Amino acid sequence: GLRSSPPARTAMPSWVIDRYGRNEVLRFTRDMALPAIRFPNEVVIKVHAASLNPIDLSMRSGYGATALNMKRDPLKLNSVENEFPLTLGRDVSGVVMECGLSVSYFKPGDEVWAAIPPWKQGTLSEFVVASGNEVSFKPKCLSHTEAASLPYVGLTAWSAVNNVGGLNDKNCGGKRVLILGASGGVGTFAVQLVKAWGAHVTAVCSNDAIILMKKLGVDDVIDYKSGNLEERLKTLPLFDFILDNVGGSTEKWALDLLRKWSGATYVTLVTPFLINMDRLGVADGMLRTGVTIGSKTVKHLCKGVHYRWAFFMPSGPCLDEIAELVDSGKIQPVIDQVFSFADVPKAFLKLEGGHARGKTVIDVINKK
Repeated sequence: GLRSSPPARTAMPSWVIDRYGRNEVLRFTRDMALPAIRFPNEVVIKVHAASLNPIDLSMRSGYGATALNMKRDPLKLNSVENEFPLTLGRDVSGVVMECGLSVSYFKPGDEVWAAIPPWKQGTLSEFVVASGNEVSFKPKCLSHTEAASLPYVGLTAWSAVNNVGGLNDKNCGGKRVLILGASGGVGTFAVQLVKAWGAHVTAVCSNDAIILMKKLGVDDVIDYKSGNLEERLKTLPLFDFILDNVGGSTEKWALDLLRKWSGATYVTLVTPFLINMDRLGVADGMLRTGVTIGSKTVKHLCKGVHYRWAFFMPSGPCLDEIAELVDSGKIQPVIDQVFSFADVPKAFLKLEGGHARGKTVIDVINKK
């Protein structure tokens, strides 16, 4: 009889959403199109593990869709704006399967990790495409499950502390650093990062995270539920740097805790940038955002302190530096719970419940 080659695979299992909403919009499919290399600097990664971040909850609900769609199609080449089906998940630890023609740093079989920008298809699938400059070699001392917990929060903290805040291993020694919301993913990473650079760290968290904070090397831990937080912090010596993962009312008083006219800096990760664009549209949203950050920066500069916003920034080179810190034992993953690939909706509910101590990780290889 006649023989024929088996047909090439064109689909893969993936968790997607077809509309914005709550957890019921998550849908498992085996028919998600396999990602293809479209640019010579891209690589295809087989996902071994992924993890969830608060941005996944926000994207599931449609928060930031205006800005992200503009980034996906800035020239409006598509006649219909339709980002669906959309795969969530930003972190990946896995193995390179295919490389674009201009990729020389990686080869098939390399174990890598990365944080995929939110305007690209995510990592809750069997394969994902990333730009070569977003990818780094996975720390040798970590499993894929452990490694998947770090890239997105690591790069977010690195952006806030180093790129925006100006701290590094040469100037951080002895500085007093305050981290608000220290027990989440970004907080636990930031604590370890500035401690590795020699800072004195004060962490604000709830009582049940105090043991974790001490384990990570925090010098002073303050339970925000025990008494008036603002008054308690005012009894401490002034700070050189504040990282705010909480936002809201904390911004009204936190800057008073900084040393004036010394280069002290307040950096917040809670900004109105995406919500302004959702509410006002691209042009008006960007204008409102620019006016807000400009006025606040000038206002606080006149008082002798620096006011800054920080955002996640994908960067393979920064992940290289983070990997060195991990392999040297200065940074360790903090994982709250690991879910199988089949239990992605349960993982979202866990994250949505709040009060996680570290990251929620998805073991993608385990599909049971």
